[in-house]
Amino acid sequence: MMSPLIGGLQKTTNYKVVLPFYIYASLGFLLGTILLLCHTEVVGVHYFNPQTLAITHTMALAWGTMIIFGASHQLLPVLVEGKLDSDRLAYLTFWLTAIGIPLLIYGFYVFDMGLLMQIGAILINLGVICYLANVLGSSFKSNRRNVHAWYVITAALWLFATTFFGLLLVLNFRTPIFVGNSVDYLAIHAHLGIVGWFVLMVVGVGSRLIPMFLISKYTNERLLWLVFVLLNMALIGFSIAYLANFPAISFYIPIILGLLAVVLFCKYCYNAYKVRIRRSIDQQVKTSLISIVQMFLPFVALIIALTFLPQGLFPRMAIIYGFCIFFGWITAIILGMTFKTMPFIIWNKVYHNKAHKGKTPAPKEIFNDNIYKIMLYSYLGGFILFIFGIVLLHQIVLKIGALLLLITAVLYVYNVMITAGHKSRQL
Repeated sequence: MMSPLIGGLQKTTNYKVVLPFYIYASLGFLLGTILLLCHTEVVGVHYFNPQTLAITHTMALAWGTMIIFGASHQLLPVLVEGKLDSDRLAYLTFWLTAIGIPLLIYGFYVFDMGLLMQIGAILINLGVICYLANVLGSSFKSNRRNVHAWYVITAALWLFATTFFGLLLVLNFRTPIFVGNSVDYLAIHAHLGIVGWFVLMVVGVGSRLIPMFLISKYTNERLLWLVFVLLNMALIGFSIAYLANFPAISFYIPIILGLLAVVLFCKYCYNAYKVRIRRSIDQQVKTSLISIVQMFLPFVALIIALTFLPQGLFPRMAIIYGFCIFFGWITAIILGMTFKTMPFIIWNKVYHNKAHKGKTPAPKEIFNDNIYKIMLYSYLGGFILFIFGIVLLHQIVLKIGALLLLITAVLYVYNVMITAGHKSRQL
């Protein structure tokens, strides 16, 4: 199967491997927004509670991680200039994580750290091991491993560190493994996933896709390597400072390193934007560029919490911090990139053997653009209102914001299903 992403010359992954991840992730997003609407009261309590944990892991695993699994299985051959090592490992990744994630979320929701939740955590880890093996196999069987490939490799390693540490935390609730309780280690677990998995993957893949979709020839590997080093130093520095119980002022060092990395990534995207060949920019790429700006919001929350707020207000700031990450830049970049990558996958599935027989629809005509625009307005309104609701602790504002985010998810699922179900038609 040839991809129109890069001129039809690159062999890509079979659509049967990729599409299940997209569909599963869309349903995960829907579940996350339903839980958010049903439990807006969690904003006023400590973040360590069953509903918040269930919502967070739904957004992190069922939504963010599953869509990245799907997209990276499709894009990895482009990044390594080779082919996916194993379709079988990709199928195993899907089924193991697809079964394990609901078990884990249910365990959090009912706050039962027993056997069912432990099985879920084990299945997720097995799925991640299959994914990691596929990434490493694909990368090291290819003669080309550019900076983007190293981002994916490192992100996959951090993902395994995240899920394995999470499994140990689950077991620690029943059988002591660590000194202290599992709650003491949640910040490490969270940032292994946020910075090590999500940020590294978004920067690594985004720095390849954004210039591609802008039709920009800009590239700067030295800058991307600097961002790579800064992000890893920030994560390692934060982990050491937290585990060694350094004073609060020491956390400014990893925060500054991470913030500098995001600034440099923004500079990279802006430079690609300036020298783009395509002058008009479609809404999907604009959404992705908005998400890059949203990457600054968690840093703002951290700096405000450390500098100005009394310790009693830290839990509410932690809610804002997590919301800005999972419902903010991660969700925004997925909303944009889904309808840039998925239509190409479907176009390849339906038309790659028929394009020579007559005019075919362009990939952008495979999904409903009007629904996409309504979805985007609903998302922006819901995101902004929910932030205000957290600050004001106002349940009506929170409910309206959560309802708009639920509408966003419904429209997203509908558009994904329209795209996935597209049938052949000649123009």
